[in-house]
Amino acid sequence: MGKINKIETVAQFNRDRGQKTLHPLVSVLDNAHSKPVQEARYISELYIVFLKDVICGELKYGRNHYDYEEGTLLLIAPGQVFGFEERGKMVQPSGWSLVFHPDLIRGTHLGKHINEYDFFSYDSNEALHVSDSERAIVVECFRKIQYELAHAIDKHSRTLIVSNIELFLNYCVRFYDRQFVTREHINKDVLTGFESLLNEYFQSDKPQILGLPSVTYCAEQLNLSPKYFGDLIKKEAGKTAQEFIQLKLIDTAKEKIFDTKKSISEVAYDLGFKYPAHFSRMFKKRVGYSPNEYRLLN
Repeated sequence: MGKINKIETVAQFNRDRGQKTLHPLVSVLDNAHSKPVQEARYISELYIVFLKDVICGELKYGRNHYDYEEGTLLLIAPGQVFGFEERGKMVQPSGWSLVFHPDLIRGTHLGKHINEYDFFSYDSNEALHVSDSERAIVVECFRKIQYELAHAIDKHSRTLIVSNIELFLNYCVRFYDRQFVTREHINKDVLTGFESLLNEYFQSDKPQILGLPSVTYCAEQLNLSPKYFGDLIKKEAGKTAQEFIQLKLIDTAKEKIFDTKKSISEVAYDLGFKYPAHFSRMFKKRVGYSPNEYRLLN
């Protein structure tokens, strides 16, 4: 893997694209006015949003490739790696870019709640595909920020800029909810895969080797980011991924408890618990009976 370049400032991001910096902490670029950039990999200290208008090459984002499909939004948080495979080519940016430094929102309502926007942790293959009307709303938000940047900075500038960024992110929440619905058939495949994964896990010796399955483990096995996977399961199944795992765990435990050749402690170890007491507490909380009581009852 080649060198990873660091983006530390808004000015650096703008300079690479041949555009002026109007505010040290935030920028909106119409990339029709940007110069070509050389293929490279980056890690950023900024929040970056790309709105792509056309198919324009292959972006590497995290461990995956992103094909820059037309009409997609990709949201990148500080600390994430993205960019192009280094082949020395020049690539013409397209669409729009919004970048802002964490200092811009520090102490604001958005700054306190930015971590609630889970889509900043989604993988590239979970990018937001926007309709023409949704794209128009996004561009309108960007233009309002651009308007503020084009005028002299006053005591209202930061409030209005941050408010419009927050408005944009709230629209993204709505658009992602819409995408979860319109891609329902794909989501059902994930839910089916999740169920099969848990069945296979508990029927193998993995619980004794790896312990209880985590949401992160399941997401990785299904090639999804944990945040996107959790949101998808919540919307599709009406319960969190962790609750889904616990329900499957309890169903498996009920079957194993019927085998009187094994002690309750052995059942607990078979299921991946380090301490049988933890298993007994969880079982009683979920079922209403202790494992021993449930065994006698049946």
